[in-house]
Amino acid sequence: MELFTRTQFAILLQNGQKYNDDPGFNPKPVVKLFNPVGAATWLIASVDPDYPDLAFGLCDLGMQCPELGSVSIEELSNYKGPLSIGIERDLHWEANKTLSEYADEARQHQQIVA
Repeated sequence: MELFTRTQFAILLQNGQKYNDDPGFNPKPVVKLFNPVGAATWLIASVDPDYPDLAFGLCDLGMQCPELGSVSIEELSNYKGPLSIGIERDLHWEANKTLSEYADEARQHQQIVA
C-alpha cells in the first residue's frame, strides 16, 4: 500500500509551502499512518517541498511521549516489522482538529487520540 495518494501528497506539499511562507500555519493533518503490529502512529500534516522525503506531523512511537517532528517517508515506506508487515495508511480516518490540537491532546493522554 502506498503511504499517500497522489492527491494527499499534493496537499502535503502545499501545506509544506504554506509552512515555509507562514511558520504559524496550523493545518489539519492529512493522513494517519500506523504500524498494524505495533504501537506507532503518525498524523502527517505536510511535506517539505525542498526535501520531499521529509514529512512533518505528530509522531507517536508508543513510548508515551508523542511529539511534533519530521520523519523520513522513505524510512516509513521501507519499514518491515514482524511478519514483514509495513506501515499502513488508515483509509477511513479524517482529521477533525488542527495539528496543534491533536498534539495538545496527545501530550495530555501520552498518546495520539485520533
